[in-house]
Amino acid sequence: MKEAEMGIPHLFRCPISLDLLTDPVTLSTGQTYDRSSIEKWLNLGNQTCPVTMQKLQDSSMVPNHTLRHLIDQWLQTGHQTNNNHNRIIDPDPSIVALKHNLESHVSTLEIKIQTLETIQVLSDELPSRKSCLIQLGFFPLLLELLFGEAQGEFSQENLEFLEKALVCALKLIPHCNLRPLNILKEESKLEHFLVLFNQGTITVKKSLCQIVEAISSSLETEELCAVFGKNQTLLQGMVFLLDQNNLGTSEFGIKAVSALCSLESNRGNLVREGVAERLITYIMTAERHERNVAPTAMTVVELLLGLESGKKAVIDHPSGVNALVKMVFRVSEHEGSESAVNALMILCSDSVQVREGVVCAGVLTQLLLLLQSQCSGRIKTKARRLLKLLRSMWDEDSTHYV
Repeated sequence: MKEAEMGIPHLFRCPISLDLLTDPVTLSTGQTYDRSSIEKWLNLGNQTCPVTMQKLQDSSMVPNHTLRHLIDQWLQTGHQTNNNHNRIIDPDPSIVALKHNLESHVSTLEIKIQTLETIQVLSDELPSRKSCLIQLGFFPLLLELLFGEAQGEFSQENLEFLEKALVCALKLIPHCNLRPLNILKEESKLEHFLVLFNQGTITVKKSLCQIVEAISSSLETEELCAVFGKNQTLLQGMVFLLDQNNLGTSEFGIKAVSALCSLESNRGNLVREGVAERLITYIMTAERHERNVAPTAMTVVELLLGLESGKKAVIDHPSGVNALVKMVFRVSEHEGSESAVNALMILCSDSVQVREGVVCAGVLTQLLLLLQSQCSGRIKTKARRLLKLLRSMWDEDSTHYV
């Protein structure tokens, strides 16, 4: 059999994606997977090994350096793999030329913009094209073009280049190893990221929020997530986006904040920058019939209530209690209900005054409607617990008056 017709060796495939392993990691069961694939599996709530279906007592992943070395040796033929057709293929010369256009200092900005438009089209076509773009290193190249050097003045042409480069990077992210994003831990590159975030167009800001989401989704960039969570300039920029619902940025800002909130150490900084208050305002003003991310905002509020500063921020907000009560039950939509009930349990357990406030805000009606709805049994169980807690308040008051 000719080399060009050889399939990928079985041991070099990820059992989940069936593609060539790019970052092999081994679980406690002894099974090896591509890191991005097994992380997605575990993030979906699965607690078993996909191959053996054994329950994972330990979800840690150990890099399989030996297997990675063997794969690297196998690829040292100068060819690239096409995982869609399970063949080794030569890189497409036209795609190599596109990379040269972006790397060349001779290429004008107009040529680079046209090149990015072509890359965007290619990444929407056959998976083999996208695979070739990834394996030729377009993702780290795009990051370097975006954050590697100061952009100078934001001319119309410059902004167009940035917007298209971000679109191309975002199209590749779901299929890439995210470690190249760690260049943003370098002070100069982080500074360029912040300049873009604060001075870029609305489109640029939205795209950068999606970059933040990606960074927060992977263990490979966990340290960078912590760096972002400590950066006051970035957090203030996100808070500004939360206030701009009329420009359509709130949705992206809330998702980015939610992503940063996945790291517990970031939550205190988010509270200090006023995120809790902005989320409460968003929940109160978001129209039910419009596309909104109120349930995501509610989930973040619940997480922030794990801090005393978070509790204070919500209680002190004039609409804090009303926002939580509003989210307990929404007609034909139960997203956010569980987080709202959990949040009310946290606050009501600590304060009789809050219990009185939620009752005045109509929580009893909301809970009864929730119990009569088609929500899950778990949510109904939590709703009953909250009702029981509130009932105890009335029992205590009755005893007091007797």
